[in-house]
Amino acid sequence: MVTNEFNRLWVKLTREWKMNMEHSLAPLTEGQLNVLELLLEHQPMKPSDLLQYLSTTPAAITTLLDRMERNELIVRTRDDHDRRIVWVSVSEKGKSEAERGTAIRTQMLEQSLDRISSHNQQLLVYLLGKVAN
Repeated sequence: MVTNEFNRLWVKLTREWKMNMEHSLAPLTEGQLNVLELLLEHQPMKPSDLLQYLSTTPAAITTLLDRMERNELIVRTRDDHDRRIVWVSVSEKGKSEAERGTAIRTQMLEQSLDRISSHNQQLLVYLLGKVAN
């Protein structure tokens, strides 16, 4: 059955992808890279703003941001007009790590896609778009 074969291949692909990404990005994690990219696109952001982009809980976001702040990837600052509001932005080290992480991910994708023709790459993207929607 196609469903079983798709599931088998999908699980294999995502497991290998995650292992390779985590190994290559270290000490950065894929989750941290995602947050850095979001912040670079929308910064500054409040931690609660990240909820709409990440499939997680407020507590998990706080834990992730705590770790990122300890590793000097982000900076938290209090709002000048309302001290209850905390703004999160990317530090210089965070910018550098985001660039490194994006390059690693791009290289991994290119290596994977180089196994198939340009036509099949376009077809794969088209079909994945159909499945995703």
